[in-house]
Amino acid sequence: MGLKILGVASSMRESSYSTRVLKLVLEKAEKRGAETKLLDLRVLQLPMYHPEQNDSPELDKVTEYVKWADAFVLASPDYHGSMSGVMKNFLDFFWSDFAGKVFGYICASHEKGLTAMDQMRTAVRQCYGWSMPYGISVNSDQDFDSQGNIISENLLFRTETLARDLVAYGSLITDQYKKDLQSKEPNTFAARYR
Repeated sequence: MGLKILGVASSMRESSYSTRVLKLVLEKAEKRGAETKLLDLRVLQLPMYHPEQNDSPELDKVTEYVKWADAFVLASPDYHGSMSGVMKNFLDFFWSDFAGKVFGYICASHEKGLTAMDQMRTAVRQCYGWSMPYGISVNSDQDFDSQGNIISENLLFRTETLARDLVAYGSLITDQYKKDLQSKEPNTFAARYR
């Protein structure tokens, strides 16, 4: 059974560039033996997070996806140097499910999206998730033609690299984390989650 990767798309645009690249990364990860699912928050919309009002059919469905996943790829547009509001809302809902999971990042931005990806990394680190040390920046003007086809060889290379590394390193960390959850060894990161 392969690594289970959930791609989380958080753009409200129907023709989102970050979502297109996310789908490509998931396809490439499948070719490397991973199982993948796409969670498009434009389609399956979560209610606004409230700690005391967390009951909805949408939330139940998204919870199934999150519980299924070993690893995540978060894809967001760059909104004023930050992640999208729906991505932040997703992270607020599921923070307690991210410990020991591996995360990759995609950001559509005309300014490389470094701040937005750093903010997603910071949120994931606070939830005890493991982040890939790099992400994919998508620039619609440079990376796509007028029909929406990828024309950047560099972007294609980066999608292949993220898919490969997420499957390779994600599998190692996931396997070790699961072993540590089952062991009695006290001096492990996973010990607090037993």
